Amino acid sequence: MALSSDNAVQRERMVRLIASHGVRDERVLAALRRIPRHQFVKEHLASRAYGDHALPIGEGQTISQPFVVARMTELLEVGPEHSVLEIGTGSGYQTAVLAVLARRVYSLERVPELAQQAIPRMRQLGFDNVKIQVFDGTVGWSEWGPYDRILVTAGAPKVPEPLLEQLAPGGVLVIPEGTLQLQKLVVYRKSSRGEIRRKEGEAVAFVPLLGRHGFPAEKKEKK
Repeated sequence: MALSSDNAVQRERMVRLIASHGVRDERVLAALRRIPRHQFVKEHLASRAYGDHALPIGEGQTISQPFVVARMTELLEVGPEHSVLEIGTGSGYQTAVLAVLARRVYSLERVPELAQQAIPRMRQLGFDNVKIQVFDGTVGWSEWGPYDRILVTAGAPKVPEPLLEQLAPGGVLVIPEGTLQLQKLVVYRKSSRGEIRRKEGEAVAFVPLLGRHGFPAEKKEKK
């Protein structure tokens, strides 16, 4: 799908707003300029794709607010040499942003319908450095690890231990931690000797991370 001039103007406005709110990493901003966010939402929501808000993508999931995508990506400090594990593919928008920045992106999604929609989007946009699998993301993807960077795009009660184990020495992991209703962005850094340092950041609100090391699935029904 070609990007119309109207979409291009809206996208540039979105990126400038994100920059004005404190995201400074030029590589992250350039990635957001490149990715056509309207292709990651349902057609009837395309006109709202470049607003700075989350939107529903079906299956009880959302595409995150663009500022939050940018902020988490900036905190992750992704370089072109890095291998990245993403937990929660969703629409694939965050996946695509990571694909612009990283050498390889491995993404896990627990909802088959969302993964089946995200995979062709990656192909259409020409990202051949992305591998998406349907699986419980809370146990990670040891086959391709360890990973230089790990990004979790759902709110967790605490960081899943398997993800810390699959983080390479010198690696960075970013995850929203907290309750079902409210979390904080937390950055974990693993030293070259394997020591873990933790730093809390701003408040966010994500859909719950479900799985063996996340929230129990039944709690999703009560929300």
